[in-house]
Amino acid sequence: MNPWDQVLFLFSAEQSVRTWFALFLGAGLVAGLWTGFFKARKIQPRGFKWKTFRNEGIFAVINLVASGFLIGAPMSWLLAHGWITVDKGPVSPWRIAIEYALYFFLFDTWFYWLHRWMHKEPVYTYVHKLHHFSTSPNLLTTLSVNPIESLINGGFVPLFLTGMALVSPVHEHAMALITPTNIIMGLYVHSGYEFMPRWWNKSWATKWFITATFHDQHHKYFRVNYGGYTTIWDRLCGTMRPKYEEELVAIKDRAAAPRSEPVVATP
Repeated sequence: MNPWDQVLFLFSAEQSVRTWFALFLGAGLVAGLWTGFFKARKIQPRGFKWKTFRNEGIFAVINLVASGFLIGAPMSWLLAHGWITVDKGPVSPWRIAIEYALYFFLFDTWFYWLHRWMHKEPVYTYVHKLHHFSTSPNLLTTLSVNPIESLINGGFVPLFLTGMALVSPVHEHAMALITPTNIIMGLYVHSGYEFMPRWWNKSWATKWFITATFHDQHHKYFRVNYGGYTTIWDRLCGTMRPKYEEELVAIKDRAAAPRSEPVVATP
Protein backbone atom coordinates (compact mmCIF):
# COMPACT_ATOMS: atom_id res chain seq x y z
CA MET A 1 0.00 0.00 0.00
CA ASN A 2 1.53 3.32 -1.04
CA PRO A 3 1.68 6.30 1.39
CA TRP A 4 -1.32 8.07 -0.17
CA ASP A 5 -3.45 4.94 0.09
CA GLN A 6 -2.39 4.63 3.75
CA VAL A 7 -3.52 8.19 4.44
CA LEU A 8 -6.86 7.56 2.76
CA PHE A 9 -7.26 4.32 4.71
CA LEU A 10 -6.54 5.99 8.05
CA PHE A 11 -8.87 8.89 7.21
CA SER A 12 -11.71 6.55 6.24
CA ALA A 13 -11.13 4.47 9.37
CA GLU A 14 -11.26 7.58 11.57
CA GLN A 15 -14.42 8.73 9.83
CA SER A 16 -15.97 5.31 10.36
CA VAL A 17 -15.19 5.42 14.09
CA ARG A 18 -16.69 8.90 14.36
CA THR A 19 -19.78 7.80 12.44
CA TRP A 20 -20.34 4.75 14.61
CA PHE A 21 -19.72 6.81 17.77
CA ALA A 22 -22.30 9.40 16.62
CA LEU A 23 -24.78 6.62 15.85
CA PHE A 24 -24.14 5.09 19.28
CA LEU A 25 -24.79 8.42 21.01
CA GLY A 26 -27.87 9.01 18.88
CA ALA A 27 -29.26 5.56 19.69
CA GLY A 28 -28.56 6.14 23.38
CA LEU A 29 -30.40 9.48 23.27
CA VAL A 30 -33.44 7.94 21.57
CA ALA A 31 -33.46 5.02 24.01
CA GLY A 32 -33.13 7.37 26.97
CA LEU A 33 -36.07 9.48 25.80
CA TRP A 34 -38.19 6.43 24.93
CA THR A 35 -37.64 4.63 28.25
CA GLY A 36 -37.92 7.74 30.42
CA PHE A 37 -34.29 7.45 31.59
CA PHE A 38 -33.67 11.19 31.13
CA LYS A 39 -37.05 12.30 32.46
CA ALA A 40 -36.51 10.41 35.71
CA ARG A 41 -33.16 12.12 36.22
CA LYS A 42 -34.24 15.70 35.50
CA ILE A 43 -33.07 17.85 38.40
CA GLN A 44 -35.81 20.47 38.01
CA PRO A 45 -38.66 18.65 36.22
CA ARG A 46 -40.62 21.86 35.49
CA GLY A 47 -37.69 24.21 35.04
CA PHE A 48 -37.27 24.21 31.26
CA LYS A 49 -38.55 27.27 29.35
CA TRP A 50 -38.44 27.52 25.55
CA LYS A 51 -38.10 31.32 25.62
CA THR A 52 -35.02 31.11 27.85
CA PHE A 53 -33.58 28.33 25.66
CA ARG A 54 -34.05 30.49 22.54
CA ASN A 55 -32.41 33.52 24.13
CA GLU A 56 -29.49 31.44 25.36
CA GLY A 57 -28.97 30.14 21.84
CA ILE A 58 -28.61 33.72 20.58
CA PHE A 59 -26.26 34.71 23.41
CA ALA A 60 -24.20 31.53 22.85
CA VAL A 61 -23.54 32.41 19.20
CA ILE A 62 -22.52 35.97 20.10
CA ASN A 63 -20.23 34.71 22.86
CA LEU A 64 -18.55 32.10 20.65
CA VAL A 65 -17.69 34.68 18.00
CA ALA A 66 -16.48 37.32 20.48
CA SER A 67 -14.55 35.01 22.83
CA GLY A 68 -12.93 33.27 19.88
CA PHE A 69 -11.25 36.59 19.11
CA LEU A 70 -10.65 37.64 22.74
CA ILE A 71 -8.96 34.35 23.67
CA GLY A 72 -7.79 33.02 20.31
CA ALA A 73 -5.81 36.12 19.30
CA PRO A 74 -3.74 36.34 22.53
CA MET A 75 -3.12 32.57 22.44
CA SER A 76 -1.83 32.82 18.87
CA TRP A 77 0.45 35.72 19.82
CA LEU A 78 1.85 33.89 22.84
CA LEU A 79 2.50 30.77 20.75
CA ALA A 80 4.09 32.73 17.91
CA HIS A 81 6.48 34.55 20.26
CA GLY A 82 7.47 31.49 22.25
CA TRP A 83 5.75 32.43 25.50
CA ILE A 84 3.73 29.21 25.28
CA THR A 85 5.47 25.98 24.32
CA VAL A 86 4.27 22.39 24.43
CA ASP A 87 6.63 19.50 25.09
CA LYS A 88 6.59 16.48 22.76
CA GLY A 89 8.15 13.06 22.63
CA PRO A 90 8.21 10.12 25.07
CA VAL A 91 6.70 10.89 28.46
CA SER A 92 5.91 9.11 31.73
CA PRO A 93 2.23 8.59 32.63
CA TRP A 94 3.07 10.05 36.04
CA ARG A 95 4.12 13.35 34.46
CA ILE A 96 0.87 13.54 32.49
CA ALA A 97 -1.13 12.82 35.65
CA ILE A 98 0.77 15.43 37.70
CA GLU A 99 0.44 18.15 35.05
CA TYR A 100 -3.26 17.46 34.61
CA ALA A 101 -3.91 17.37 38.37
CA LEU A 102 -2.01 20.65 38.78
CA TYR A 103 -4.15 22.31 36.10
CA PHE A 104 -7.35 20.78 37.53
CA PHE A 105 -6.92 22.07 41.07
CA LEU A 106 -5.38 25.42 40.13
CA PHE A 107 -8.26 26.16 37.75
CA ASP A 108 -10.77 25.11 40.42
CA THR A 109 -9.22 27.67 42.78
CA TRP A 110 -9.15 30.34 40.06
CA PHE A 111 -12.78 29.67 39.15
CA TYR A 112 -14.13 29.58 42.71
CA TRP A 113 -12.71 32.93 43.82
CA LEU A 114 -13.39 34.80 40.58
CA HIS A 115 -16.87 33.28 40.45
CA ARG A 116 -17.62 34.64 43.91
CA TRP A 117 -16.20 38.00 42.84
CA MET A 118 -18.50 38.02 39.79
CA HIS A 119 -21.48 37.72 42.14
CA LYS A 120 -20.66 41.10 43.66
CA GLU A 121 -21.97 44.37 42.25
CA PRO A 122 -21.36 46.02 39.89
CA VAL A 123 -19.52 43.06 38.31
CA TYR A 124 -22.59 40.85 38.56
CA THR A 125 -24.85 43.22 36.61
CA TYR A 126 -22.36 43.95 33.84
CA VAL A 127 -20.64 40.56 33.53
CA HIS A 128 -22.24 37.54 35.21
CA LYS A 129 -25.97 38.30 35.20
CA LEU A 130 -26.42 37.09 31.61
CA HIS A 131 -25.37 33.58 32.60
CA HIS A 132 -27.97 33.51 35.38
CA PHE A 133 -30.96 34.23 33.16
CA SER A 134 -31.58 30.49 33.37
CA THR A 135 -32.47 29.34 36.89
CA SER A 136 -32.82 25.82 35.51
CA PRO A 137 -29.75 25.37 33.28
CA ASN A 138 -29.54 23.42 30.04
CA LEU A 139 -26.73 22.63 27.61
CA LEU A 140 -26.90 26.06 25.95
CA THR A 141 -26.44 27.75 29.34
CA THR A 142 -22.82 26.57 29.16
CA LEU A 143 -22.11 29.01 26.32
CA SER A 144 -24.64 31.70 27.24
CA VAL A 145 -22.22 34.01 29.02
CA ASN A 146 -20.85 37.50 28.59
CA PRO A 147 -17.66 37.37 26.45
CA ILE A 148 -15.87 39.14 29.32
CA GLU A 149 -16.72 36.18 31.56
CA SER A 150 -15.44 33.81 28.88
CA LEU A 151 -12.21 35.78 28.87
CA ILE A 152 -11.95 35.57 32.67
CA ASN A 153 -12.52 31.80 32.75
CA GLY A 154 -10.83 30.87 29.47
CA GLY A 155 -7.89 33.15 30.20
CA PHE A 156 -6.63 30.72 32.81
CA VAL A 157 -5.33 28.26 30.22
CA PRO A 158 -2.86 30.66 28.51
CA LEU A 159 -1.78 31.94 31.93
CA PHE A 160 -1.23 28.38 33.14
CA LEU A 161 0.70 27.39 30.01
CA THR A 162 2.82 30.55 30.12
CA GLY A 163 3.70 29.99 33.77
CA MET A 164 4.50 26.32 33.20
CA ALA A 165 6.70 27.19 30.20
CA LEU A 166 9.00 29.08 32.57
CA VAL A 167 9.53 25.92 34.62
CA SER A 168 8.71 22.91 32.46
CA PRO A 169 6.42 23.09 29.39
CA VAL A 170 3.22 21.06 29.61
CA HIS A 171 3.38 17.89 27.53
CA GLU A 172 1.09 17.55 24.51
CA HIS A 173 -0.49 14.40 26.00
CA ALA A 174 -1.47 16.35 29.14
CA MET A 175 -2.91 19.07 26.88
CA ALA A 176 -5.04 16.41 25.20
CA LEU A 177 -6.73 15.96 28.61
CA ILE A 178 -6.74 19.62 29.66
CA THR A 179 -8.29 21.03 26.47
CA PRO A 180 -11.62 19.15 26.56
CA THR A 181 -12.06 19.22 30.36
CA ASN A 182 -13.70 22.65 30.54
CA ILE A 183 -16.05 21.80 27.67
CA ILE A 184 -17.09 18.40 29.01
CA MET A 185 -17.49 19.64 32.59
CA GLY A 186 -19.39 22.73 31.43
CA LEU A 187 -21.86 20.66 29.41
CA TYR A 188 -22.32 18.11 32.19
CA VAL A 189 -22.96 20.54 35.07
CA HIS A 190 -25.37 22.60 32.95
CA SER A 191 -27.17 19.59 31.45
CA GLY A 192 -30.03 19.71 33.95
CA TYR A 193 -29.80 15.94 34.47
CA GLU A 194 -28.07 13.98 37.21
CA PHE A 195 -26.19 10.89 36.05
CA MET A 196 -23.86 10.29 38.99
CA PRO A 197 -24.69 7.29 41.22
CA ARG A 198 -26.52 7.59 44.53
CA TRP A 199 -23.34 6.85 46.52
CA TRP A 200 -21.32 9.68 44.90
CA ASN A 201 -21.42 11.99 47.93
CA LYS A 202 -21.10 9.14 50.43
CA SER A 203 -17.69 8.01 49.17
CA TRP A 204 -14.65 9.86 50.52
CA ALA A 205 -12.92 9.53 47.13
CA THR A 206 -15.70 11.09 45.03
CA LYS A 207 -17.59 13.51 47.28
CA TRP A 208 -15.00 16.23 46.56
CA PHE A 209 -16.01 16.46 42.89
CA ILE A 210 -19.09 18.44 41.86
CA THR A 211 -22.15 17.03 40.15
CA ALA A 212 -24.79 18.49 37.86
CA THR A 213 -27.05 18.81 40.91
CA PHE A 214 -24.37 20.85 42.69
CA HIS A 215 -24.15 23.47 39.93
CA ASP A 216 -27.87 23.31 39.17
CA GLN A 217 -28.48 24.45 42.74
CA HIS A 218 -26.11 27.38 42.17
CA HIS A 219 -28.39 28.59 39.36
CA LYS A 220 -31.50 28.00 41.44
CA TYR A 221 -30.34 29.42 44.79
CA PHE A 222 -27.70 31.86 43.50
CA ARG A 223 -25.31 32.36 46.45
CA VAL A 224 -24.18 28.77 47.04
CA ASN A 225 -22.04 26.13 45.30
CA TYR A 226 -19.51 28.31 43.48
CA GLY A 227 -16.97 25.56 42.69
CA GLY A 228 -16.13 24.71 39.09
CA TYR A 229 -14.61 21.24 39.43
CA THR A 230 -14.63 20.38 43.13
CA THR A 231 -16.56 21.06 46.31
CA ILE A 232 -13.35 21.70 48.28
CA TRP A 233 -13.46 25.51 48.45
CA ASP A 234 -17.22 25.55 49.06
CA ARG A 235 -16.77 23.16 51.98
CA LEU A 236 -13.86 25.15 53.41
CA CYS A 237 -15.59 28.54 53.02
CA GLY A 238 -19.07 27.44 54.08
CA THR A 239 -20.71 28.26 50.74
CA MET A 240 -21.97 24.75 49.95
CA ARG A 241 -25.76 24.43 50.13
CA PRO A 242 -26.52 22.51 53.35
CA LYS A 243 -29.19 20.38 51.65
CA TYR A 244 -27.13 19.65 48.54
CA GLU A 245 -26.29 16.04 49.39
CA GLU A 246 -29.80 15.36 50.68
CA GLU A 247 -31.37 16.65 47.45
CA LEU A 248 -28.95 14.63 45.30
CA VAL A 249 -30.07 11.45 47.07
CA ALA A 250 -33.72 12.45 46.56
CA ILE A 251 -33.16 12.78 42.80
CA LYS A 252 -31.49 9.37 42.65
CA ASP A 253 -34.33 7.84 44.71
CA ARG A 254 -36.83 9.33 42.27
CA ALA A 255 -34.90 7.88 39.33
CA ALA A 256 -34.72 4.45 40.99
CA ALA A 257 -38.42 4.36 41.90
CA PRO A 258 -40.44 1.80 39.86
CA ARG A 259 -42.51 3.42 37.13
CA SER A 260 -46.21 2.72 37.19
CA GLU A 261 -47.38 0.33 34.51
CA PRO A 262 -50.18 1.48 32.17
CA VAL A 263 -53.60 0.21 33.11
CA VAL A 264 -55.00 -2.14 30.44
CA ALA A 265 -58.78 -2.50 30.35
CA THR A 266 -60.00 -6.11 30.46
CA PRO A 267 -62.74 -7.19 28.06
